[in-house]
Amino acid sequence: MEDDNREPLAFALLSPAFEPDGKIPSKYTCDGDSSLSPPLTISNVPEGTVSLALIMVDPDIPQAAKDARGVDVFDHWVVYGIPPGTVEIPEGGTVGSCGVNTIGKVAYAGPCPPPEYEPREHRYVFTLYALSGSVHFDEPPTRAELEAAIRPLVIKETHLIGRYARG
Repeated sequence: MEDDNREPLAFALLSPAFEPDGKIPSKYTCDGDSSLSPPLTISNVPEGTVSLALIMVDPDIPQAAKDARGVDVFDHWVVYGIPPGTVEIPEGGTVGSCGVNTIGKVAYAGPCPPPEYEPREHRYVFTLYALSGSVHFDEPPTRAELEAAIRPLVIKETHLIGRYARG
């Protein structure tokens, strides 16, 4: 007999390339191929999810970079329109549509923490959002534009953190 009081399995984003809170392999960074995104796996998407969105940021950028770019975090990857049945985003692949990262490209930008600033090791936060609807844009959105559009649609979110230090 099944136990109907079981907790549902947690919505999760993982990578076969690195453990949660572990080191992102250099092949996915500016010390490798900065345009090669790590493989990701998605599990236990909440019921009622119509689409998914994925954002990868570096919250540990130095103050000099914050001042130069006028940002608080560095946006490495902005993706939306991911079908809810997606269980994998392959290495170097994108499912859905890309938005604009901090360097102005509509693509993944690998970790590249400047070694001359502390902290030398940065955290890279991948946030996956389960959405109750879809969002559409005429032009690729920035992270801020995507976050504003999805805010009322978020059913649940999950995070994966990877770390990287150069040299």
